[in-house]
Amino acid sequence: MKQVLLRFLRETGDPNLIDFKLHDFGFRGVTCPEQAALGGAAHLVNFQGTDTIPGLLLARQFYGCEMAGFSIPAAEHSTITSWGEERELDAMRNMLTQYPTGLVACVSDSFNIFRACSDYWGGTLKDAVLARDGVLVVRPDSGDPPAIVVEVLRRLGEAFGTTNNARGFKVLHPKVRVIQGDGIDFAMLGKILSAMKEAGWSADNIAFGSGGGLLQKLNRDTQRFAFKCSSVVVGDQERDVFKRPVTDGGKSSKAGRLKLICDANGHIRTVRASDASGFPDLLQTVFENGHLSQIDSLKDIRQRAV
Repeated sequence: MKQVLLRFLRETGDPNLIDFKLHDFGFRGVTCPEQAALGGAAHLVNFQGTDTIPGLLLARQFYGCEMAGFSIPAAEHSTITSWGEERELDAMRNMLTQYPTGLVACVSDSFNIFRACSDYWGGTLKDAVLARDGVLVVRPDSGDPPAIVVEVLRRLGEAFGTTNNARGFKVLHPKVRVIQGDGIDFAMLGKILSAMKEAGWSADNIAFGSGGGLLQKLNRDTQRFAFKCSSVVVGDQERDVFKRPVTDGGKSSKAGRLKLICDANGHIRTVRASDASGFPDLLQTVFENGHLSQIDSLKDIRQRAV
């Protein structure tokens, strides 16, 4: 997902914005707090926007990072709908009043996202948005994401104005941005960004929040991944261990003592230790026979992931 975002940022905007382009909404979609911690910390390797506190705690406890991620004040549906449809405008005004500075996000599809963009944010509340010392982030949360995002951008652009960046793509007024938090997984991310690019919009305008599609939607079969024994010593003889089902060649496992290397072409490969041709083993022992060795800091891990 980071690679997809970076591709569109390089083509249409500013890649330096990547750290806060994919926000972690995933805690409620996992089986337990431990899974939230593991998945949340993995997300924090590549991004810094999160609402998954267990991931922050894991990064602090084990990876030496006092505060690995950040969030912003944000409305959710009940904090808007409890005002009633007839007072939705007042609920939105209240968000601007309660948070007079900095970033603030407001879900805006509780009743009519198009009215919210054109008549409320871009109409009655426009002056308040522009006068505020910060950025309003408008959140659509229903409908077909690519079509809705493009239409929301169009309406906000009409209301607040746009400029063209150095790559020729439209960017909203700096006081207004969009976050799409509905239906975001790997496939949908590319569809939305493609629709935006086709309509002439920079990826700078939008951030994404991913919940159910982020922390636990992937599993070992996504990359046909499994741990298998590959070598055993019987007496004083080392012996290869592997499986090679005649019914499914894709389930064949690797044999022998192995190394993970970066070869002369820059490719990461798992090879027999005897075939490593002098390349160093990228794997490091972290846990062995009950002993936990020094773990790399989150800072170092993030640098490797760049």
